[in-house]
Amino acid sequence: MKKIVLGLLALVISSCMGMKKPEAGEWITLFDGSTLEGWRAYNGQEMPPGWAIVDNELTFTTDFIKEEDYDYKGNRDIIYGAEEFDNFELYVEWKIPLGGNSGIFYHVKEGYEGPPVVAPEYQLIDDENYARIHDLTAYNVQFGAEDPSQLLNWQKTGADYAMYPPNSENKLLFPVGDWNSSRIIFTEKKVEYWLNDKRVVSFVPWSEDWYQRRSSGKWDSAPDYGIYKTGFIGFQDHGSNLSFRNIKIKKL
Repeated sequence: MKKIVLGLLALVISSCMGMKKPEAGEWITLFDGSTLEGWRAYNGQEMPPGWAIVDNELTFTTDFIKEEDYDYKGNRDIIYGAEEFDNFELYVEWKIPLGGNSGIFYHVKEGYEGPPVVAPEYQLIDDENYARIHDLTAYNVQFGAEDPSQLLNWQKTGADYAMYPPNSENKLLFPVGDWNSSRIIFTEKKVEYWLNDKRVVSFVPWSEDWYQRRSSGKWDSAPDYGIYKTGFIGFQDHGSNLSFRNIKIKKL
C-alpha cells in the first residue's frame, strides 16, 4: 500500500513539474465550452442570472432568468476575473439576434458602476436593424447627430465605442444569427480591431488624437475612462440574447 501511495505521489509531482505557465505568444483559453471557471459578474463573485453554457457556448438569454432573479441588484456584465492582461491579442467568436447589442471590454478595473465608464469597448451590435427596433433619438441628440434616430458610426459593430468608428469600406459583418469573429490586438504603440479577418480600426492609445477624442463629450462624466494599462477581459449584457465561443488570448 505504501508503495502505491508513493508511486501516486511521484506521478503527481512529475505532472506538476511538467506544467508551465504559457509563454508570451502562446494562446491561453479563457472559455473552452465546458466550464465557467474564471468567469464572474463585474464587482461580483458569481455569474449573474441569465448566463450559462449552452451547446458548448457561453450564452446569455432571458429564458434562464427565474422569478427570484428579478431582485438581483448586481452588475450583469461579466469578466474573466482570473487574470489581468496588458498587451495582448484576444480572439472570440460571437453571434447576436435581431436587434442585439453587446460589447467586448478590456483593461477592466472593478469598483465602478460598470465596465463602460472605465474600459474601452469593441462594439457588437445589429447594425442593420437596431435603430429600426430601438428609439435612439433621445440618446443621440446630445451628440449633435445629423440624424439622431440612426446609429452613429462610432456605435456600429467593430467600433472602439465612442472613440474610433470602423472602416466601412473594409468591413465584413455577417447577418444576425450567424457567427462572426473578432480580434483585438493591443500594445501601447498600436491597437487594431479585426472583424471576420478584416482590420476595421487602428489607433495609437493615449496619443494626442486619442485624448482629443476622449474629450469630445461622451466621456466627460467618466474621468477614469481608458486610463488603465492593464485589466480584465469582459462582455456586456445589454438585455439581448448573446453567444460566445472559442475565447482565447495571448500575451504580447
